[in-house]
Amino acid sequence: MNSSASPLHIAVYGHESASPSAVALAFGGHCPTVIDPASDCAIFAVNPAMGIDQQTIELWQAFDEFQIPRIVVVTHIENLEADFDDAITLANRVFDQMATPYLVLHDEAGLPCALIELATMRIIDYSTTPPGDLACEPEHETLVQEFRDEYLELVSSMGEGAFAAGLLFPAIPLWIEKSIGVDVVVKYLNQLSR
Repeated sequence: MNSSASPLHIAVYGHESASPSAVALAFGGHCPTVIDPASDCAIFAVNPAMGIDQQTIELWQAFDEFQIPRIVVVTHIENLEADFDDAITLANRVFDQMATPYLVLHDEAGLPCALIELATMRIIDYSTTPPGDLACEPEHETLVQEFRDEYLELVSSMGEGAFAAGLLFPAIPLWIEKSIGVDVVVKYLNQLSR
């Protein structure tokens, strides 16, 4: 764990199609080709349209013995070939059980425009600058209730501090150019610099 005075040592992994170098740039990380056990956090970038390659799976598994906090960021959520849910299903199968604290909301054109936080049922609206904080609509509550119950049960069973201990793996939708999810990843990273 790092003191708040020094920057975090963040390693970013993932197939090139998931843009790990852009993720590293956004969060002040680097992209090693092998496991970096000195990392404060490992971020794994996943492109839902391309899947997860074997090398990325092996790097994920190599971190198991170090219990280093890991975050999965699902990139290219603006592409309509695959979506966040597809990426989570795959990550659950080849990585570990993912925690999904946020789900994606789309605009009329089908593009991601907001995230709904399952713990608070608040919406972060990225169509405004700065992003708006909105109350959840009743129809959203109904749509996400099953996901919310599953998320809250997972977090409760793992206990407080499970992410920082390397036991809980949040999966975050990320569209860097529109700032969608960037603040969420930063919020998780800030838990490690206390």
